Amino acid sequence: MSSLEEIRSERIKKLEALKNKGINPYPVFVPRDFAISEVLADFSKLSKKKKPLKLAGRIIAIRGHGGAIFFDFFDGGGKLQAYIKKDEIGTEEHKLFLATVDIGDFIGLSGSLFTTKKKEKTLMVKKWKMLAKSLRPLPDKWHGLQDVEERYRKRYLDLLMNSEVKERFLARSKIISEIRNILTKEKFLEVETPILQHLAGGALAEPFKTRHNALDIDLYLRVAPELYLKKLLMGGFEKIYEMGRNFRNEGIDATHNPEFTMLELYAAYYDAEQLREFTEKFLSSLTKKTFGKNQFEFGGNKISLGKKFNTLSYYDVLKSRALIISPEKAPRADFALKAKQFGIKVEDFETKEKIMDNIFKKVCRPKIIQPTFIVDYPVGASPLAKRKEDDKKLIDRFQLVVGGMEIVNGFSELNDPIDQRERFAEQDKAKEAGEKDVSPSDEDYLEAMEYGMPPAAGLGIGIDRLVMLFTDTHNVKEVILFPTLRPKN
Repeated sequence: MSSLEEIRSERIKKLEALKNKGINPYPVFVPRDFAISEVLADFSKLSKKKKPLKLAGRIIAIRGHGGAIFFDFFDGGGKLQAYIKKDEIGTEEHKLFLATVDIGDFIGLSGSLFTTKKKEKTLMVKKWKMLAKSLRPLPDKWHGLQDVEERYRKRYLDLLMNSEVKERFLARSKIISEIRNILTKEKFLEVETPILQHLAGGALAEPFKTRHNALDIDLYLRVAPELYLKKLLMGGFEKIYEMGRNFRNEGIDATHNPEFTMLELYAAYYDAEQLREFTEKFLSSLTKKTFGKNQFEFGGNKISLGKKFNTLSYYDVLKSRALIISPEKAPRADFALKAKQFGIKVEDFETKEKIMDNIFKKVCRPKIIQPTFIVDYPVGASPLAKRKEDDKKLIDRFQLVVGGMEIVNGFSELNDPIDQRERFAEQDKAKEAGEKDVSPSDEDYLEAMEYGMPPAAGLGIGIDRLVMLFTDTHNVKEVILFPTLRPKN
């Protein structure tokens, strides 16, 4: 079996052979009349045409030798068989094809359509042209890329060799398109806010830091667009959303990638309860448009998004699933002890709410499979959420958990500038104590709030996790085309 370098060396010789004949192996012009999918859809009509058809694609299989050669070529949207016969194409062109063409090459073809005795739709080639000579062989069709990490590094090959991988990313594109369609119908306006920010606020997360040379200032990649979007509410927009990349300098695991896609939307004059109703309607509609029904499979469980979602209080979940007695009253020391019993590391600077949340994520959330709203969180769980009217120790926040994953996080937005300043001050204290996942004081945002912010509610949906859920995928790297990886060397 030839080594990769030997194969590459042979292909470079073929490349030189083409050049020596005055042939440009990477021409600018691509002669093409139809996509292969169009040919297959209208084969009967096109096969009657007397004028030769010009098609193009990548060779993915070659069969036969000598005077007759069959090969399959693929243009990204469809695959077609082609037939080269020495008598039809001429001795020189036939000889050049045998001498210089390999699986993986992109070629242009001109010829007529016919159906073989085995009823296979085929192009009888009259002329061929090299469009791009490949220098490395594609992975073996049956074994593909065995190393999972290599699949992520060489996603272009993964997409070529694994049809289910390509289908997953086509599904992702469809889901995102449908999200935009639904939000447009609901009269939400799509906007764009800065990715480079002076302060990384809007979420409890550690940011990536960078430097702008011309301005001579430090900037941060955004952890969330939240504060800018709420400024737009203050500016008079009523319903807005942004779908784009966020960046958080955190660990990588099955549901976390440092660079990820989020949908954040805000509606003036809404509260968290109205937003929960909207979430049910939105996800039910999205599921139906994606699957044609309100049910799908995830991890062997049948998930239904077509009926009323369950609702549980945060403290009740901790009581029933983590066996914490009176979580609303228990001191930090009790949570720290419980966390250690569950194998969760506890840092001295972590607040009671942070430890509580880590217990919830590890012990409680994975057991919640059917769509469930978790409500009534303690104030320390979010510095940007409004307090509840009937209990000032709780915030009007919800998370939607499906298939053991957090899919949606939303709340009634805090619009009291005095309370917001005090909450930011608590975040600053936590940062001084060593906590990295904070939303720091933002004087510019506080000033904007003092001009007046309407009552509003907002939510964030992790698009990557939503695609995981809808495609029954259990590692976020499988739904991100190019996930973050450590360099090979």
